[in-house]
Amino acid sequence: MIVDLPSSTASAVNRKLVEMRASGGALTTSRVLTLVIVTEDGGEIEDSIAAANAASHEHPCRIIVLARGLRKAAPRMDAQIRVGGDAGASEVIVLRGYGALAGDEAGAGMAVPLLLPDAPVVAWWPNDAPAVPSEDPVGKLATRRITDALSAKNPMKAFEQRRAHYVEGDTDLTWTRLTPWRALLATALDAPPYEPVTNAVVAGEAVSPSTELLAGWLAVRLDCKVKRSPAASGPGVVSVRMERRSGPVELVRPDGKVGTLRQPGQPDRLVALARREVRDCLAEELRRLDTDEIYGAALAGVGRVARGRTPVKIPALAGA
Repeated sequence: MIVDLPSSTASAVNRKLVEMRASGGALTTSRVLTLVIVTEDGGEIEDSIAAANAASHEHPCRIIVLARGLRKAAPRMDAQIRVGGDAGASEVIVLRGYGALAGDEAGAGMAVPLLLPDAPVVAWWPNDAPAVPSEDPVGKLATRRITDALSAKNPMKAFEQRRAHYVEGDTDLTWTRLTPWRALLATALDAPPYEPVTNAVVAGEAVSPSTELLAGWLAVRLDCKVKRSPAASGPGVVSVRMERRSGPVELVRPDGKVGTLRQPGQPDRLVALARREVRDCLAEELRRLDTDEIYGAALAGVGRVARGRTPVKIPALAGA
């Protein structure tokens, strides 16, 4: 069910929510957090809401969407409430601010009266985020701040901002997209012969914040020389090669879908390694509301990574 409240106020929205709860249309007793989505008013809103709705099946929450409208328009706030089948396992409140209400301070002010009491607040910028999320008016309300450098207009500039201004509670979906890679690489090194890695090479697209983070993570966790090189072909992270005395461990994903894990003395193993959807990354981030120290360490580790200029060619796959 969708209810529109044009030229509304936060008080009117709260009253309508009470009416809907009284009639059985929405419940808040099971909500575990408030997710505040900050974006521009446009087509990407529905994609963000769909991702949040999918994540809400694992994390029931109140979703507040702050959609910044035209700043030159007359000041007003148009609200929309979605419950039931239109809101997943949550309730969605879309607030469109115009004129003076389209600013960051005003957006935070619109959201405050609608936050669930005694529940943590998570802020998510699906596209362009402020340079310093922790100092943003909405970011100050949140215990966790989720950004996505890959979806920004300039991904590498956004990534460098994340590195320069990281504080506890920050995270980025470019990090969450690496979870399958990290799990496979850690598992491969967790088996005999338990030899140290002497050096590693991480290859990926030239514009790939995730590739940068994976190299930084390896530099910190393995405490060895790590080189970040461009890949001759393939999307996102394409390959990782870790040198050990008994031979290299390689994880290669040339097509963005299926990876091949190669280890000395073992047959090549195909692994599912498709690029993760935003909804899956968001659901993973909402599982923890404490500081992600490993992400912070990976950001710092990027400074230890050497740069390669020669594109890495993907080795022939089994059966090719």
